[in-house]
Amino acid sequence: MATNLHRDHQAEWIATMHGHCATDGIITAHEESIPLRTTLADRHTTEEYQASALTTGATLAHGAGDRPQPEEPDAFRTCFERDRDRILHSSAFRRLAGKTQVFIFPADHQRTRLTHALEVSQVAVAISRHLRLNTDLTEAIALGHDCGHGPGGHASEVALEPFLSDGFDHAPWGAYVTLSHLNLCKETTDGIANHSWSRPKPMTPEAEVVALADRIAYCAHDLEDAIDAGLLPRNAVPSELSQLIGPHHTQQLDYFITDVISTSVSSGTIGLSAEAGEALAGLRAFNYTRIYTTQAAERQSESVIAVLRSLTEYLIEHPKAMPQIEESIPIERQVVAYVAGMTDRYAFRLAHELIHWPTDRLPLGIDLGA
Repeated sequence: MATNLHRDHQAEWIATMHGHCATDGIITAHEESIPLRTTLADRHTTEEYQASALTTGATLAHGAGDRPQPEEPDAFRTCFERDRDRILHSSAFRRLAGKTQVFIFPADHQRTRLTHALEVSQVAVAISRHLRLNTDLTEAIALGHDCGHGPGGHASEVALEPFLSDGFDHAPWGAYVTLSHLNLCKETTDGIANHSWSRPKPMTPEAEVVALADRIAYCAHDLEDAIDAGLLPRNAVPSELSQLIGPHHTQQLDYFITDVISTSVSSGTIGLSAEAGEALAGLRAFNYTRIYTTQAAERQSESVIAVLRSLTEYLIEHPKAMPQIEESIPIERQVVAYVAGMTDRYAFRLAHELIHWPTDRLPLGIDLGA
């Protein structure tokens, strides 16, 4: 029975190999296509629309954009649409699926760096759309903001810091190293480099929105992940905080998104009200003490740091173990770039293979895979 059903399904799929032929030889995805009456929205049309529709101070797209290497403009996409598309299709963005957000090798429903980036994008675009900012630039910055992260979460920054004279910070590293080959516009690069609250002020309001969205998203979803993992009870959040922002992830997002929009419109400054700002700080402080700095989390971080530092030291001493090396670039920088680009599984498996790192000393929960 199951075999026959499978064959029928395959036959239906194979039958659509060449699509459906509508009138005038047009190939469609379905037999009966929906009629469409429209005009072409090319790049010029979009740029003109944005110039008239976006708020004063929003970042407008112009031609090919201001890029390190000049390019010809695209016929249909604005420069920031192209940036978003390049980041979305980059290997650095795809590898975020295998990188730690909070939990190494998470369970099916827990966040990775990739799902975090998508949630930040949703929050940031929702805010930018209602503030009449450039949503293409907002989305590009949001999708790319964590591409500089190494394996094992923020512990990788501590692990890789000693090998570079200028230190290792995932934000500028992602902007100026990991994504440099994409030749992104200066506004996109600046927004990625300065999304962290400890970094200098970015050059666009869209980047300021992403900085807020990043913290709003991770404060809400890291808490949800910890509860789902059984590390915290459902009623763990202090009642005075949950009464204000809601006890659940979606309620918290709604509260903060609405507050940023209304506060930014009324004040003329992109930010949170004093009440919402205090609530976000309270949520982050709660997560810090109850999730990020617990004994289990500290042990995980120590394990990540030990593995990555040992792997980095080995590769510096044995550069031929890397896929390729450039004579003009210091070997330490090349090794850091190589290690920082790895997924959790690849980094820990490589440490096990190259330096025989014991599996019982790997971070808890890591699966080396096949």
